[in-house]
Amino acid sequence: MAAYRSAEALGNHGLAWRHLERVHIIAQPFWGLHLAIHGAMFSLAIRQRDWSEALGQIFRLLLAPIGALTGKLPIGNTGRSTVSAFQPMPIPPDLLELLQDGIGK
Repeated sequence: MAAYRSAEALGNHGLAWRHLERVHIIAQPFWGLHLAIHGAMFSLAIRQRDWSEALGQIFRLLLAPIGALTGKLPIGNTGRSTVSAFQPMPIPPDLLELLQDGIGK
């Protein structure tokens, strides 16, 4: 999240989104963190006046609790509205290593 905030402060929106996507992958199994990341994505979309992304994030904010309750979260999904909310995606190797080493336990 610190890297996201730094990128946004520098006006590098592409990098800010990339950091949020990576945080989403890590936070996804944790209901509260997962929602917080979608909240951050929604806020960034609003600040950028990206209404399509903001609408997609509202959908994901509503969908995330259902996915958490049913255990049907698409692992590796980046959380952006540019990808299907139901599409599993490969976890980047560096994040997979962190997850396997116990980050998030």
